[in-house]
Amino acid sequence: MINLLFCGNDKVFDGMLTTMLSIFERTKTEEPFHVYIYTMDVSYLDPRYLALTSEMGTFLDKVAKGYNKENIVEVIDVFPYYKEEFSGSPNEGCYCSPYTLLRLFADMVPNMPDKLLYLDCDLMFNRDIRLLWDIDVHGYEYAAARDHYGKYLVKPNYINAGVLLFNLAKMKETHLLDKARVLIKTKKLPFADQSAILRSTTKKKMLPQKYNDQKFLHKNTIIRHFSKRLFWLPYPHTANIKQWKVDEVHKIFKYHQFDDIYDIYLKLKEEFNEKK
Repeated sequence: MINLLFCGNDKVFDGMLTTMLSIFERTKTEEPFHVYIYTMDVSYLDPRYLALTSEMGTFLDKVAKGYNKENIVEVIDVFPYYKEEFSGSPNEGCYCSPYTLLRLFADMVPNMPDKLLYLDCDLMFNRDIRLLWDIDVHGYEYAAARDHYGKYLVKPNYINAGVLLFNLAKMKETHLLDKARVLIKTKKLPFADQSAILRSTTKKKMLPQKYNDQKFLHKNTIIRHFSKRLFWLPYPHTANIKQWKVDEVHKIFKYHQFDDIYDIYLKLKEEFNEKK
């Protein structure tokens, strides 16, 4: 079983769908996938913070089973953990959203597997996921690639936490996530969960940039991460172009490598909207 973890609300449904489709379309394996999705309703903080709906979860599960009937998409409400651990914490209004903190509960949610691939919802796989999944993380807490900007601005091995291959068994031994949660509860951190994970790490495995390419799409890129990036022309500015914004991906990045996936995505999204 290949075990994946997404965290988010209903606003990133399109991200989960496109990322999953890119995995299924670029991977040749008979091994089934178990996709865990941590979500919660914290609309008391912001009306936009609504949980992934049951209809969305059911639809994602149906899509996954269309590739392999043994695939599973499991939606887990982690609000009880959030309320207990982070409600009122210094990082509750962090730079992104409370949903970035949810992966820190991976050791608390029952029956999670020892090996788990955490993925942000703004990714597209350009090559087979097994190139990442099959990496040996024995003796390491996790494997990750460098952050494109952080490796220059912070330190050479500053990682991007959008793609993390967890050795959850090892993380439980070293109490990495316990330590990270303590930091979230007690200190205001510049990048919240990412900062907490980095400061709590004992031993990580560094991966080449192709496993989490946040700026370019090369032939050998395994994952293209559509995170916020800097553009120099026509003037210096940042833009946050997500992969499900198909027209923008075509116009700004001029990418057509994912068009086969986009054809499937647009048909599925139309089907979902009609049922809705």
